[in-house]
Amino acid sequence: MQRPRLLPPLSRALLLCAALLPVGSCLDFQGYEQTPTLTTEVEDWRDEVIYQVLVDRFANGDNANDYRVQLGAPARYHGGDWQGLEDQLPYLQELGVTTLWISPVVKNVETDANVDGYHGYWAQDFTELNPHFGDLVALRRLVDVAHERDMLVIIDIVANHVGQLFYYDINLNGHADEQLQGNGVDSPVMYINEYDPDFDERGIQSFTSLGEAGPAPIIFGNDPATNHMPPNPAVFRNPAIYNRKGRTLNFDVEDQLLHGDFPGGLKDVDTSRCDVKQAFVDVYARIIEQTNADGFRIDTIKHVEHEFWRYFSQRVRQRLAAKGKRNFFMFGEAFDGRDDLVGSFTQKLAPDPSEHDCAAEATGAPALTGDQLDSAFYFPQYFQAVRDVFQQGQSTDRIQALWEQRPTTWGTEAPEGGIGIAPSDIPVNFLDNHDVPRFLYGVKDLSLEVQRRLLRNALVFLYTAPGVPCLYYGTEQELRGGNDPANREDLWDTGYDRSGGTFRWIARLAKIRKAYASLRRGDVAVTWASARVGDEEDAGLFAFERTGGTNKNSYSLVVLNSNQVHASHTGFEGAAMPVSAPPGLVLEDALSGNSFTVAGDGTIDVTVEAMSAVILVPAGDIVNLD
Repeated sequence: MQRPRLLPPLSRALLLCAALLPVGSCLDFQGYEQTPTLTTEVEDWRDEVIYQVLVDRFANGDNANDYRVQLGAPARYHGGDWQGLEDQLPYLQELGVTTLWISPVVKNVETDANVDGYHGYWAQDFTELNPHFGDLVALRRLVDVAHERDMLVIIDIVANHVGQLFYYDINLNGHADEQLQGNGVDSPVMYINEYDPDFDERGIQSFTSLGEAGPAPIIFGNDPATNHMPPNPAVFRNPAIYNRKGRTLNFDVEDQLLHGDFPGGLKDVDTSRCDVKQAFVDVYARIIEQTNADGFRIDTIKHVEHEFWRYFSQRVRQRLAAKGKRNFFMFGEAFDGRDDLVGSFTQKLAPDPSEHDCAAEATGAPALTGDQLDSAFYFPQYFQAVRDVFQQGQSTDRIQALWEQRPTTWGTEAPEGGIGIAPSDIPVNFLDNHDVPRFLYGVKDLSLEVQRRLLRNALVFLYTAPGVPCLYYGTEQELRGGNDPANREDLWDTGYDRSGGTFRWIARLAKIRKAYASLRRGDVAVTWASARVGDEEDAGLFAFERTGGTNKNSYSLVVLNSNQVHASHTGFEGAAMPVSAPPGLVLEDALSGNSFTVAGDGTIDVTVEAMSAVILVPAGDIVNLD
């Protein structure tokens, strides 16, 4: 049974009333008419377990906002909302989740080309919330209730583009056209879609039968039914703030990467402009000021100049800290396997006199430093460890090689005013997400038993590797959808079952991680990585120590076997694995209770079954988690 809402749904007019008129001029908002006091709710982000939620697909707690819902169509709205997420917080707490990452909250284009904006990445109005998910009261209450349960909330944002809000009037007739030109003999055949024309480095040009006629003007939509409307706030209605170069064809070309429209007609914003930088700081900082949420996950960061992220991250930190919100976490998504590229958004930028930092427009604001984001979504590890090793059984030495890069490819100093942790120490780790097939889809041709063993082994890696684990919603229910939108299933179809083996496995891993500080905050050292993948004695073995974190529970040793055929052990041709633990120390597996002893020469021999792992801690530190 769905419990009743505390308040009825608020119309846009009432939201504007609450925002613009004095207290007492509107309805009784039962305490939510006041701007919340911003608070700092987190000590160390490495202690957190993030759960990524696609709000529309998680839980439907308020039928009053169920419009345009088509449950049988994977690319349309399905009815999930913030009320439903609030209702299911006990489910998430039992799973061991401490932080919710929710999909974007601002008002979107309703539908485009028979696909809805249920995901949140097609912004139309940055000053209003998406009414499909609820109102400001519902969002604030979700944050408040989460905080009462010692949980945090991260909000997904986009600063690279807006939705499909205008077309290029290439033929100057005032209508959005699709046309074929050329006969293939005297002239090339060209297909032109004025909503999504191909990239032109000069900018999209207009032309008539007489030839080119200069830059094509843009015309904003005016269709309230699908919310193809001019954007808000007003700065986004200025044609000059868009790069207007058309659809990116090759992401390896820097001009297209940074200035092209995202395929599908998402219009690229000129993020080098001061008015754009300031507008994005204002609209997104204001959402935090209205809700008291705790962080941002930032979409498509590699499509935006580094100078923007320097400006945005620092000005947001400063504005929120002045009102009481510190340790505000900002991590970005660059869908790319190149660790140097992903990590570059966390490094300090060298001074560049050619960059305009908008200091003149920010009277009294501190001078900008080289700091950028606090962290990044660890896509290189997704490709090189999750996919290559834990799904495909490739050599584990590639994980070691990747981890050894991070001190040079990621920032090694905590950004000023940030979360107090060097970015290289806090990557955001994941097995899958809304942009890639689910983990189980990648191993769908194997037996169900093998699929589960591979998933649970990868989950041990996720919960023990340095950084913050991020679990994609539904992994605990063994969802197995392929590419978007098949990987965006309705969680309510599972009944939120808490008895399944994978749910219980994840909950246990969360308890283990919480019990042993070294698994959360400890330094890492790889103690064994293998180049072998066949029948060799150590094929598939990967081991690492975590040391430090607190004075107690300051040592752990994780050994994983990714080999899908046989048990392997931490030795090869007579060589044994050295560890930093003292000789004679008894280590106990927090998963099974089995014990291993460090030999007199400081080595340890650990045998691990295929597709399995051990989490070893000193026997004297063992905590009863039952």
